[in-house]
Amino acid sequence: MSTAPPAVLGTAQQHATEALRALIVRGDLRPGQRVNQEDLAAQLGRGYFVTELRFGDLQEIYALRAILEERAARQALPALDDEALERIAEAARDCVEAAEAGDVAAELAANRRFHFAILAAPGHPHVMRVIRLLWDSTEAYRAMYYNSPAERHEAVAAHERILAALRANDADRLVAELDAHRARALDVLGTILAA
Repeated sequence: MSTAPPAVLGTAQQHATEALRALIVRGDLRPGQRVNQEDLAAQLGRGYFVTELRFGDLQEIYALRAILEERAARQALPALDDEALERIAEAARDCVEAAEAGDVAAELAANRRFHFAILAAPGHPHVMRVIRLLWDSTEAYRAMYYNSPAERHEAVAAHERILAALRANDADRLVAELDAHRARALDVLGTILAA
């Protein structure tokens, strides 16, 4: 198990966070699991816990995301030109490749690019800052969702429906597809956490 921080410049905390995020995404660390400081101290210099959320916490976070993401999607849609749509489609293709390869980390990264490219409305940085915060707080749970091959492929299908709504410039359909995609993830996570 390699915990080496990424080879990029940054603070010790950023390196530690990225190294721990990689362990979480790979499934080496699970929500609520203690991260043994003695094992990681040489690499990371501190001990951490993977945040454990109750299902009620996840429901609250996903409800907040629904409100903010609807607002962001409706504001961003008119500004999505052909170049932006191609970036979104490219992220969707990256999700397909990662899903087929079973590469959870790559699919999580592509999924994030896909959604954030849709939601990043010009002139609304605070909405995106809060959306990113909400996404970051549930990254470990999203990794659990993407560790299911069936759900990786369901996410790909959901992205195709979202892309179709984007190409049709249909805000109501876009919001409905984003809501359905989020709701399925929450339902699946509820089942996983109850096991």
